[in-house]
Amino acid sequence: MFRLLTWPWLLAGLVCLSGAAASPAAQAVEDPESVLVLGRISDDPRSHYEQLKPLLDYVVPRMAGVGIRSGRILMARDLRQMAAYLRRGQVDWVTETAGNAASLERIAGAHLLLGTERDGATHYRSLVFVRADSPVRSLQDLRGRSIAFQNPFSTTAYYLPTILLLDAGLPVEPLLTPMDKPSPGMVGYVFARTETNIGAWVHKRLVDAGAMSNLDWQNPQRMPTAYARDFRIIAESQPVPRALILTRGSLPPRVEARLREVLLEAAQDPEAGEALRRFINTSRFVPLDAADREAIGMLARGVQRIRLEVE
Repeated sequence: MFRLLTWPWLLAGLVCLSGAAASPAAQAVEDPESVLVLGRISDDPRSHYEQLKPLLDYVVPRMAGVGIRSGRILMARDLRQMAAYLRRGQVDWVTETAGNAASLERIAGAHLLLGTERDGATHYRSLVFVRADSPVRSLQDLRGRSIAFQNPFSTTAYYLPTILLLDAGLPVEPLLTPMDKPSPGMVGYVFARTETNIGAWVHKRLVDAGAMSNLDWQNPQRMPTAYARDFRIIAESQPVPRALILTRGSLPPRVEARLREVLLEAAQDPEAGEALRRFINTSRFVPLDAADREAIGMLARGVQRIRLEVE
């Protein structure tokens, strides 16, 4: 297959040939099955390319036994485009958050391969919080009030807290600004773009509640201590895998099995250290157990419900 980068904002050179350099003539007759394509959804191609390339360069030489000779990187601008790449066989493996991974498994037939440990954490959960002096004591008290999320693709700062609200029987609607008020009986949400903004909007009473991951809650750079001491947590979601590696459903089983083996062994290989660190500060890849797959299934159902009932 021929991997073509067509979207206009993609930076030149984001298709990367890993391994030995090939002449133009050799590239022209290159067997598509010998190329391993790593994908990512990106709004910052240059930065994400620098994160992905070292890991791809590490993996490709170790896949020679299953016919892999080179590697490339293909970015997608959104979830829909990545799903199309996976269905068409244009991307072989991809790294994604749990929420997007759940969607790609459902709509693109992607396979969940491995979990990812980053900064020592393999799982995270969503926290819903309010000011300590707020009259809001539970999710039910958010009727007629507002909550700040991060962005429409955040697992812990959109998908999980929205699922909590829907499961509590609370109808949810989008707001244009934090100053807007929701319809009677509804919970209104607004996107704050960053975790710091979420905390600031709650602290300044622009919104009644906020949601973020427990990891961000514990990070003073994202949740300043001066804010956190004035907040109170009113709800928590179940934990989900922090990040996942997926493969396209049509990837040959021998290639998928070898990729899984290489990634699992990387944490014990000194040569992989820098590649893992640059891969979004990954410490290791981990197998998925039944609880992980159940959590991803819950997310998939929840995201589908959000698409139907909220957006």
